Amino acid sequence: MPPINPIDLIEAYQPLTPLVTEAIPPVTVDAGVEELEASFTSEFEEHLGISDTPIVSLETARLRLQEIEQTIGVKPALIYAFFASTTASSQPQPTDALELVLVTAQGKQIRHRVPRATRRQVEQTVQLFRHAVTNTTSDRFYQKPAQQLYQWLIAPLEADLQAQGINNLTFILETGLRSVPLAALYDGTGFIIERYSIGLMPTLSLTDTRYVGINNTKMLAMGAAEFTDQNPLPTVPMELSTLTGELWQGKSFLNEEFTFNKLKSARKTQPFGIVHLATHGEFLPGKLSNSYIQLWDTKLQLDQVRQLGLHNPPVELLVLSACRTALGDAEAELGFAGLAVLAGVKSVLGSLWYISDEGTLGFMSYFYQQLREAPIKAEALRQTQLAMLRGEVRLENGKLISGDYIIPLPSELQDLGDRDLTHPYYWSAFTLIGSPW
Repeated sequence: MPPINPIDLIEAYQPLTPLVTEAIPPVTVDAGVEELEASFTSEFEEHLGISDTPIVSLETARLRLQEIEQTIGVKPALIYAFFASTTASSQPQPTDALELVLVTAQGKQIRHRVPRATRRQVEQTVQLFRHAVTNTTSDRFYQKPAQQLYQWLIAPLEADLQAQGINNLTFILETGLRSVPLAALYDGTGFIIERYSIGLMPTLSLTDTRYVGINNTKMLAMGAAEFTDQNPLPTVPMELSTLTGELWQGKSFLNEEFTFNKLKSARKTQPFGIVHLATHGEFLPGKLSNSYIQLWDTKLQLDQVRQLGLHNPPVELLVLSACRTALGDAEAELGFAGLAVLAGVKSVLGSLWYISDEGTLGFMSYFYQQLREAPIKAEALRQTQLAMLRGEVRLENGKLISGDYIIPLPSELQDLGDRDLTHPYYWSAFTLIGSPW
């Protein structure tokens, strides 16, 4: 039997619920935040090999959001999305119903059960969306599942979000939802990032939300352009030199200098607040040690990441510019969404799939320009994604145009021709994990 072509599935895909959302009356109840935090935290603890995490209560969650709002001026909200049993079974069932819980700094907590959105339907749509958004030949492939997921995850809460003036959304998601490229959710006329900055948390209980301004911190940038058993990354030398030579104060180390000992000793000598790793990373099924970050001379397994000492003092932002996560695998999702916890850092910026070299270079050069000015990391990410969507980051005459910078491309990429990077393939994979602030 020939393999199924994902594009054929997307072409045949029909929305499962009306694209004009019916009025769904919210249920104002004890939102069960503490129970959700305990359940999700336990799942991460088991996979990551940690224990005894204090569980955040509903009142503590609200107080943390109030503190962020008062300190920074953004209006944050937490969105929990999970599946609730519709039967007596305690095991996950295809018929489990999607539910949403909205937590904000003020006001009552809102809980919705989303009509006709079962675990089977939602997970199928997520997989279609992931396949479609990585196909750059046409916009139409990703729009149907992107719009359907928007109707399920955002539309039921939209009136409450608008009434409270919310502009920053942090998602805390169940297995099967953590690999959604949230930035590409689409309402039929525009993307979610045109209204909100967004991030992904494992749980609030597992996240260090203490705010520290990042614009004056220094960067440690390391990476490799060549590998013995993986595809080369020819723009990495230019990426590192641009970041630490023009955009940010710091140090960079390339190829044979990109080792475990060098990374650990450099961070111990100087407490860099940003650590940028331009290299391959894989979040794979199975135990934690199956997943890794590629160094020059070895694969750093995820269960070894803590040994780098990035938690003492905690790095404000760890960036992995060329990683990917296995689609539809719960353990791979746990590794990706739990990376900030594993490393002991406040925030991680990583990608759900490999982006082209030129796309990554364009994204990163623009992101660090925005990071100096934005009030929070999630807003720097949002502004970068919007710039790519609007064609402000593009290839032109053998050069990369990225905001205020014009970067000559290496010889390997000179033949690409003029190209825009507006398709969400180039920008929606980048996800901020941990604290978005």
